[in-house]
Amino acid sequence: MYLQRRNRIIRQSASIRSLVAETILTPNDFIAPLFIDEGKNNSTEIASMPNYYRRSLDLTVKEVKELWAMGIKSVLLFVKAKDEVKDNTGKESWNKSGLMQRSIKEIKEAVPEMVVMTDVALDPYSSYGHDGIVLNGQIVNDQTVEALVKMSLSHAEAGADFVAPSDMMDGRIGAIRQALEENNFINTGIMSYSAKYASCFYGPFRDALDSAPGFGDKKTYQMNYANRIEAIKETIMDVEEGADIVMVKPALAYLDIIREVKNAVDVPVSAYNISGEYSMIKAAAARGWINEEQAIIESLTSIKRAGADLIATYFAKDAVNLLH
Repeated sequence: MYLQRRNRIIRQSASIRSLVAETILTPNDFIAPLFIDEGKNNSTEIASMPNYYRRSLDLTVKEVKELWAMGIKSVLLFVKAKDEVKDNTGKESWNKSGLMQRSIKEIKEAVPEMVVMTDVALDPYSSYGHDGIVLNGQIVNDQTVEALVKMSLSHAEAGADFVAPSDMMDGRIGAIRQALEENNFINTGIMSYSAKYASCFYGPFRDALDSAPGFGDKKTYQMNYANRIEAIKETIMDVEEGADIVMVKPALAYLDIIREVKNAVDVPVSAYNISGEYSMIKAAAARGWINEEQAIIESLTSIKRAGADLIATYFAKDAVNLLH
């Protein structure tokens, strides 16, 4: 049999497959999310996220040093606020002595070159568990944006490299950019959660921070998972308002959106490989249904192949170890 083209030639060995691979994962691709709690020498495994932990700040600093030594260049910080500081204003979120602000300072002092990104949303600080201020049963936009601006400025003052608004309020990127400029934080970047969908896959994350909504859901501000064009519109608006990096969240069920966003903008695109995606792989692997190591690398490669320049993932450490 004569064939003009034999496509299998470039698949016949691992060495050849590596030579012609179109998508290559490296430690530079990963952002490691970190959950931080009050206290000392405290580490709590998150029940719905096996082998992932919420740590006190001292142990978080140790973790950051380990991540840096592995070649991971960026962390994304989330804090668990005590119930007694939660209210409907979110004022604890811009407390200069708050857990987030202390965490930023100590991490930057310990590992100055680590790129520190910070979550900007009110849900960890809200008595209602929502990403915004609640009035008459509604999550109000403009008052929330004012709070997010204060929160962002406090993070910038503490030394954050990027603030990462995850709230999906209208106009918050422009307001935050203006405030950063006016207060001379001209080197503080914005990684905007531009296309954040209302997803069922966030459950384990809410367990980690005790931030589930106290009533209703988040569908009046997070996006409808049925929509694609809306994601492009939201992302382009965020770029026009001053976002330096844009994000699609979740990742695995939204690979088409990652590609569409990548084609539409000229800034780096990040994707969040979220808690539910992590926990599904962990659960299936624990039952022997899939090979965990292969599933980690395959899923992360698919996210990068779709167009993500950066991937926030709870598998960051595992992936780096596997790549090595």
